[in-house]
Amino acid sequence: MKPRSAIPHARRLALRAAAAMAAGTLAAPLAPAAKAAQTPAAKAPLIVAPLAPAQPRDAKARATGAKAPIAIRTIRVNVAPLAGAAINAAKWPALVQQLGSRQINVAGNPSVVAALGRSASGVNLQNSQANPYQPDIIYHGFTLSPIQGTPEGISVYVGGARFNVPFGDLALWSVLPQAAIAHISVEDANPLFGLNALGGALSVQMKNGFTYHRGEVELSGGSFGTLRGNGQYGISHGDTAAYIAVQGARSGGWRDLQSSALESAYADLGWRGPHAELHINGMFGHSFLNGPATVPAKLLAIAPGAEYTGPNSIEDTYARIAATLNDRIDSHTSVQAVLYYDHLREHLINGNGPVDAQCTDGSTSHLCGLGSTTPATLLGGGTVPYFAVPSGYVGYGSLAVNSTTTDGYGATAQLSRKDVLFGLKNHLIAGASFDGGFTTFTATNFDGLLNAVRVYAAPPGSGQGYQTDEPGALPSAEAIRNAYYGLYLSDSLDLTPRLTLTLGGRLNIAQIDLHNTEAASVLAAGQVQNQADLSGHHNYQHFNPTIGFSYRLTPLASLYGSYSEANAAPTPAELTCANPTDPCTLSNFITFDPNLKQTVTKNLEAGIRGALLVGGDGTLTYNFDYYHIRANDDVEFLATDLNNNTNGYFANIGGVLRQGADLALRLDFAKWDAYFNYSLIEATYRSGFQVASHSPSNVGGVITVRPGDRLAGVPENLFKFGADYKATPAWTLGLSANAQTGTYLHGDQSNQQPQLPGFVVLNVTTSYRLTPRITVFGEVDNVTDAHYYVYGGFSNPAGIAYVLGPAYAADNRAYSTAAPIAGYAGVKVKF
Repeated sequence: MKPRSAIPHARRLALRAAAAMAAGTLAAPLAPAAKAAQTPAAKAPLIVAPLAPAQPRDAKARATGAKAPIAIRTIRVNVAPLAGAAINAAKWPALVQQLGSRQINVAGNPSVVAALGRSASGVNLQNSQANPYQPDIIYHGFTLSPIQGTPEGISVYVGGARFNVPFGDLALWSVLPQAAIAHISVEDANPLFGLNALGGALSVQMKNGFTYHRGEVELSGGSFGTLRGNGQYGISHGDTAAYIAVQGARSGGWRDLQSSALESAYADLGWRGPHAELHINGMFGHSFLNGPATVPAKLLAIAPGAEYTGPNSIEDTYARIAATLNDRIDSHTSVQAVLYYDHLREHLINGNGPVDAQCTDGSTSHLCGLGSTTPATLLGGGTVPYFAVPSGYVGYGSLAVNSTTTDGYGATAQLSRKDVLFGLKNHLIAGASFDGGFTTFTATNFDGLLNAVRVYAAPPGSGQGYQTDEPGALPSAEAIRNAYYGLYLSDSLDLTPRLTLTLGGRLNIAQIDLHNTEAASVLAAGQVQNQADLSGHHNYQHFNPTIGFSYRLTPLASLYGSYSEANAAPTPAELTCANPTDPCTLSNFITFDPNLKQTVTKNLEAGIRGALLVGGDGTLTYNFDYYHIRANDDVEFLATDLNNNTNGYFANIGGVLRQGADLALRLDFAKWDAYFNYSLIEATYRSGFQVASHSPSNVGGVITVRPGDRLAGVPENLFKFGADYKATPAWTLGLSANAQTGTYLHGDQSNQQPQLPGFVVLNVTTSYRLTPRITVFGEVDNVTDAHYYVYGGFSNPAGIAYVLGPAYAADNRAYSTAAPIAGYAGVKVKF
């Protein structure tokens, strides 16, 4: 009989994998022990790799060319909101992508959004505000945005607690201390994650003192006056642990009036008993972000760094306290729970072209609505007094100001039980959740001026400007209370040693109460705005089933498939802005509004995942996934030409189909690794409708959308590539590349205008370990200095003509430009 060390490498691998599978586990790697920190792609659910070569025991072993033993471990993924009920990834019937702290923190800039855009399959980013800390995440055509006005199609959980803001289901990454994130999972087709999981869910787990046992400080800086820093420290002693992280950044930006200031902190205290673990943690974040937004194309051609009108700023202050419990009652049963409270205050300032200007009849006693003879009214009565435009100023302007204050709170309890049912292995997960919120919203408008650089300025003696009363629109104030209830269940049963069947579902119940707190005002049509007009009670409920299977073809490859449903109840922001005859802007959501229907998706998904041994000491991990998601009564923010401004309203637009495929490949060797992702995304309307648009293709101000037209902002093809090479034991080099094909502009839902061009962007990174405790690093983004756009739409030609002049209005396309070449360097110190 051959000695064990002489058994061929691949055969030993298969034998150990088969043994692991027989025990109900999934073959997966232990990473090479000496591997340096790199910038890998999102972790696939199935990876196999050898350990670092071991020294043979004697000369005889060396002579036989003995190889190191192969170690196999199981990769488990959390498939419910609370951690502690993880399931073998090989048995789950849908795609789950994982990114760890190494992928999130690159070159001293911890960023979940950048990591998802860099290496997660099916994800592209767009940025309407032109601030690097405010991009939209688009996954398979579903959007998760930090900006009001975008229907959200992805749910987010942090530490088991819902992170979507109650008012508009936004996700504000700028206030989250991302240096403290342990890992993030991208979940497909999983209704257990509640409302808004139409396209999937993001589940974030934070670090604690039991899992992080050291100290670390990073400082970096570079282009655009950027300074960044973060520090973290974790310690455990016996059954007690503590962890703290702080993070901050300052940047001047690459465009006029573009700047960012962020600071955040996270702290966790943990206790362990014989079978239970309790954590209490707190989080604080503050961000002040200026974004120049989109700019008309002709102005960008002359001044690439220009801002159209300003100022445009959003300030967010966020705090949260939470407690989590994981109690392993016995070897089969565990209970998880979370209790949380959070507070958010958001303040928005938006400088625009005029709402009111000199009357068309030449009156010099008061201002009128733009292009009319209707007197503009002041809040509290009277008319807006006439004031002349000083020499050197562009003309009249307006300033929109709104504030949102939200208190969120909730709790979730979850049961996980692994047992034998009818002689078959079974894993049951069941839970109940409540998420509530109370929001106050106020919005108002001031008449003023635009100075020579198109920034709002108050007329002399007017304070902040003349506060106007726009009947039926501004000012507005609303008190909103929402309550979301959920019951969920998932059961995975091993029908055979190879085949696992998963059944489950979730019941979502949403209750939203709106109460107008603004005094009555007289409408243009002579109607009176009463408090009851803007008040209402809305109820939604839906049961979302799921069924799926996973079948193990070989010890290292499996097929999976599933059907599931998900729903999104209209948010308070959408319900208060759903009237096409009384539209709103991003600063005003309170109007007379009809009810909206909830969106329900039906999702089919299938794929194959696995791993192969290549080149003797390397591994190839692969995943191919197909999805087909049909949304009924989808919600979209539609433009309207009323109220002499860039206004719109939320509406149900019928069916939308999002389908496509993701291919993910990853190679791992001792000295280098590489990944390649390709995504095909087809996001199309399945129902026709008409909508107002400033697109040059409009007829009478309206475009007609037909079934088969593609959604704006979603590329058909996405390519992602990255590689890291360990040149020496201390020096690592990295390269990443992202490419996408063109996208249709927002406002061109009828697909009649040229697309926003596609692009290819390359980034390089490097790090050198000076000592075991000190590492220096550097990064060059957009190394080829590619010029491309990250968002596109259409501006109002009349507004362009007023602010910039008639010559600029001939082309009313408006773009948000990407950052040019930029370099950063820093140092990391461990202690």
